[in-house]
Amino acid sequence: MSKVKVTAFSVSLDGYGAGLDQSKENPLGRRGEELHEWIFPTRMFQKMYGEEEGTKGVDNDFAERSFDNLGAWIMGRNMFGPIRGPWQDDEWKGWWGKNPPYHVPVYVLTNHARPSIHMEGGTVFHFVTGGIESALEAAMKSANGKDIRIGGGTSTIHQFLQAGYIDEMHLAFAPVFLGAGEHFFAGIDLPRLGFTETKAVYGERATHVILKKA
Repeated sequence: MSKVKVTAFSVSLDGYGAGLDQSKENPLGRRGEELHEWIFPTRMFQKMYGEEEGTKGVDNDFAERSFDNLGAWIMGRNMFGPIRGPWQDDEWKGWWGKNPPYHVPVYVLTNHARPSIHMEGGTVFHFVTGGIESALEAAMKSANGKDIRIGGGTSTIHQFLQAGYIDEMHLAFAPVFLGAGEHFFAGIDLPRLGFTETKAVYGERATHVILKKA
């Protein structure tokens, strides 16, 4: 049976999942890349971009497991791109080039309809205007029993958390303080949502925390 997961989502020590002022030049917001410095040197991340070298160890193990048994993704429009409002044309196809790293159907939450985009490697971006329930229903069908990964941003994860749809989370705490941005825990009561099992594993550049419902 499919599980709905958040995996390898990076958070600062003061709880921010992205910096301020996200843009095409700074898709993660100011200083947002600092949250992800644990994953950039890993063998998994380097292979994803055609490089042969990369670090092994705890961080790489978590990075690789974040792609295990995935049948579909759901992400917010801000994760797909910096464009706001109605789609002006079909030119923008994501941050990841012709062959994105997903290789499964990806459902993008948006208020503006757009035809699906078929990319190299099996990634298909579908644009969902019916909200998180419509996206989850479509992702469940596509996943065919495999797991569904909820990508960023923070607000997208909040919607699925508050609706009670997320079964498990892996948060990677980066050793930085952002001071401002999108706060991951604002308005979120994890015990009330059923997350009572926790496990922490110390990696080379991040502390990995697994949260599960009992």
